[in-house]
Amino acid sequence: MNQLVDGEWRTDAYESTDEDGAFQRGETTFRSWIAGSDVPEGVDAEPDERFQPEAGRYHLYVSYACPWAHRTLLARSLLGLEDAIGVSVVDPWRGEDGWQFTPDKEGCTPDHLHGSDYLRELYVEADPDATCRVTVPVLWDTEEETIVNNESREVLRMLTTAFDDLGNDVSLLPDDPAERDRVDEVITEIYEPVNNGVYRAGFATSQEAYDDAVDDLFGALDRWDDHLSDRRYLVGDTLTEADVCLFTTLIRFDQVYHTHFMCNRQYIHQYEHLWPYLRDLYTTPGVADTVNMDHIKEHYYTTHPDVTPSGIIARGPDLDFEASHDRDRLSGSPPTPRADD
Repeated sequence: MNQLVDGEWRTDAYESTDEDGAFQRGETTFRSWIAGSDVPEGVDAEPDERFQPEAGRYHLYVSYACPWAHRTLLARSLLGLEDAIGVSVVDPWRGEDGWQFTPDKEGCTPDHLHGSDYLRELYVEADPDATCRVTVPVLWDTEEETIVNNESREVLRMLTTAFDDLGNDVSLLPDDPAERDRVDEVITEIYEPVNNGVYRAGFATSQEAYDDAVDDLFGALDRWDDHLSDRRYLVGDTLTEADVCLFTTLIRFDQVYHTHFMCNRQYIHQYEHLWPYLRDLYTTPGVADTVNMDHIKEHYYTTHPDVTPSGIIARGPDLDFEASHDRDRLSGSPPTPRADD
């Protein structure tokens, strides 16, 4: 995999698996927090007063294809922050030069702030000596002219807690402190076996590493399917950050991870509770517009030549995410934005 080394782009600098063939995800680099953010317990960080939550000041760089970037797009939409935080969208295809801007391609945009050709140019603008992977999402501050943060879980929390006065009064965190702690626990519990588990399976280079990943993945999916049998959402009675984090993996699963990453023990649409749960989330106002399945499928099937060298994009399955789900019989309701004046 490719990355920056001392501000220079290298195509031979990053190994993604360990000596046992297990996929190893690299750490993100920029980890500042916007003032007013609720930093989760256990995170060694403090909000930085340089970064004040102001409308029009911050900009998100995302890929519709990437589940980590999708978290931030989804929060921006659900929280009504579209007018407060701008967005630039990279090409779903990622070649040797990394994420690139292809504004003539459907669903893509130019770099609205800098006119860059490649995302890596922003990383070098923020740190001329950067040694790191170039990933999405990126939260950029137009006043300090730097990257605030490129860790999706942290950007998600900043959007949820630092921009209260700029959104639509929706919250993705419960008021109850115990339930709020439970949201963080669930996000952690689903990360390794599910969110990262599909990658651990798909990028494994040994049978043992693949088997371990698949066992962890489907053990967790079975557990959460049972968990959702008598509750509408993962924590409490409304949609939270935990649901956002699970959704972005589930929405890609049957179209991509099942086939491309060999996570083929079972489709999500074969689960009794996860499948209607996924449809319930998809039909929540503000969610469907953040899903671009064409970008998702193009990215995965054409960007990982070690996994699918032909670059052929699988056509199925044909799923109806808008079909009736009957989840509204359960306790809880989707977030209700403030009505426009």
